[in-house]
Amino acid sequence: MCESQRQIPITAWEQAIGGYHPAEKWLKDRKGRALTQDDLRHYQRIILALVKTRKVMERIT
Repeated sequence: MCESQRQIPITAWEQAIGGYHPAEKWLKDRKGRALTQDDLRHYQRIILALVKTRKVMERIT
């Protein structure tokens, strides 16, 4: 599967922090420009952090 076909976990996409959705906002802030491999790796780390955050929040509530 190529990079552009990967899907973002719904838990990461819907995760709100401070009133906005970081996964969506990060992409919108870069609309109209080509993403570099470094950008894609950074975005993957953001998604992973959001998924892990959701798991921690589920354990403590």
